[in-house]
Amino acid sequence: MKVLIISLIVVLVDQVSKLFVRFSFEYGRPHRIIGDWVRLTYIENPGMAFGIEIGGQMFFTLFALIATIIIFIYIVRARQEKIQLRVSLALILGGAIGNLIDRFLYGKVVDFIEVGVGNARWPIFNIADSAVTIGMIILITMVLFDKSAPKTGQGKQASV
Repeated sequence: MKVLIISLIVVLVDQVSKLFVRFSFEYGRPHRIIGDWVRLTYIENPGMAFGIEIGGQMFFTLFALIATIIIFIYIVRARQEKIQLRVSLALILGGAIGNLIDRFLYGKVVDFIEVGVGNARWPIFNIADSAVTIGMIILITMVLFDKSAPKTGQGKQASV
């Protein structure tokens, strides 16, 4: 269960960064970090990731809570699986919990990382969103490129 430390770290870094932004930045005012490419801009997102809005606030909160519970149960059951799988799930879990905390505390998710060039901007996101994205990339990469042989019931190949 050591992999859950990753989830805890994601939640802590996410929540500390959001508190800092909420109390240090003016809402909607961008602060340049790396020219115009990377900016910190405090906004609150009532929808899902990247501002997607489907259903209402209760739907998002319930969806995030159910997803969090399912991921936690899977991590507990996947103790013998590859470390990459467990790390990817721990990142996703930490990100889900970080944004779920925002939904419970504020009814919205605090976002602040903005990247792009000129008017071509990626939707503003946060540390939790980044953890979920990185976890999903690891998970998808494992599914697409895992060359290990599928497990069979007896460990033997069936003969024809």
